[in-house]
Amino acid sequence: MSQFIKHDYIEDVLEQGKNTSLEEIKEILKKARTLKGLTHLEISKLIQNDTPEANAELFRIAGEIKQEIYGNRVVIFAPLYVSNYCVNACTYCGYGRDNEFHRKKLNDKEIQDEVKLLESMGHKRLALEVGEDPVNCDIDYVCHAIDTIYKTENKNGNIRRINVNIAATTVENYKKLKARDIGTYILFQETYHKPSYLEAHPKSLKGDYDYHLTAFDRAMEAKIDDVGGGVLFGLADYKFELMALMLHNDHLEDKWGVGFHTISVPRLQKAVGMELDQFPNIVTDEEFKRIVAIIRLSVPFTGIILSTRESAEMRKEVLNYGVSQVSAGSCTGVGGYKEEAEFGKKVDQFEVADHRTPLEIIKELLRDGFIPSYCTACYRSGRTGDRFMRLAKSGQIHNVCQPNALMTLQEFAIDYGDDELKTLVENVINKEVVTIGKENIRNLTETNLEKIKNGERDLYV
Repeated sequence: MSQFIKHDYIEDVLEQGKNTSLEEIKEILKKARTLKGLTHLEISKLIQNDTPEANAELFRIAGEIKQEIYGNRVVIFAPLYVSNYCVNACTYCGYGRDNEFHRKKLNDKEIQDEVKLLESMGHKRLALEVGEDPVNCDIDYVCHAIDTIYKTENKNGNIRRINVNIAATTVENYKKLKARDIGTYILFQETYHKPSYLEAHPKSLKGDYDYHLTAFDRAMEAKIDDVGGGVLFGLADYKFELMALMLHNDHLEDKWGVGFHTISVPRLQKAVGMELDQFPNIVTDEEFKRIVAIIRLSVPFTGIILSTRESAEMRKEVLNYGVSQVSAGSCTGVGGYKEEAEFGKKVDQFEVADHRTPLEIIKELLRDGFIPSYCTACYRSGRTGDRFMRLAKSGQIHNVCQPNALMTLQEFAIDYGDDELKTLVENVINKEVVTIGKENIRNLTETNLEKIKNGERDLYV
């Protein structure tokens, strides 16, 4: 077993965290508010003490931290599934090899069709998704798909950043991804609890716990410095998973100088070939809110990603506790965007809960006081890895992210918005007072507006 995830240690520190007074919880939250981080025992005490009084303080402090670091910005993205070939028999996934359905991978034309549909929704940032199949979906196919996506032009531009979620692989293969100018390399551990991991991945390539767990080390060895972790909450005790996530982040920081760029928090959902009652560790809504808040307190500068697995109501709430990126208008099936556009149906890897269109989501975010952002500037400007984290921890990230969020929102409104959205965006720009000054924001967005009207795109600071 990889040495940085020690099951006995996790279980011991969780036991030590029990029976903590409300006064001590408040002191831990006060420390968390300084953005200096928490010890494992302090995190354990937050995890183990689930009372209405403690939760109220937990959510309040998490909201304050989210606001201080990220402001009211929310990054928007969408997944793109290009292959559902898979040799694994994961017990929780609709793509499992034992499920009988028509397998496919997209050719160049089909990838281009999907990308054009996504861009026509306003998307500029995608998460590329595939099943694991070394024969039908090898690394060369993945790299070719990335090239095809980046080359695809639509009326109002193209995709500017591709995050990649593929199975754990070799250093040489990660070097190939790095050469394709990917954004973040994303991989869910699914569960850090080894017995649960082995049970969930029977007779599968993915069943090698240690190889999967050390994938980020190989990715960083290949010079991919932005990695995104995650747990599929519901496979094992969420308290164990949270502590393990923090240990994994510590390992990356100690060895490579930078931890997770993002953490995803998917909850187990119904999929073909499985029923939820097969899994005894399903996470409740209240537990899920605590998961988001505790992650925000424990790793305050790490982005938290929320997918359309969650309902519109849940997504709206946890944005206030720490979530900083959300998907919009998502389809989790191969070729599913065109399927839906032409036939009004989706073929999903798992059931989604938020079926709103991107435009509907953008409007609601604006009404709730958030600024939807389509910015992808950091990667083109080299603000990745520890350089990004230094900027975030200094507080200077607002001077870059806030104007970029407003400009990309303005671009979205001009290209895809109706009159209602354009009014909402104009109202937001009028109200924004940021560290670089209100008039500077006004001048910047007015200049940007003229450039967009003249056909220019991809405008950033």
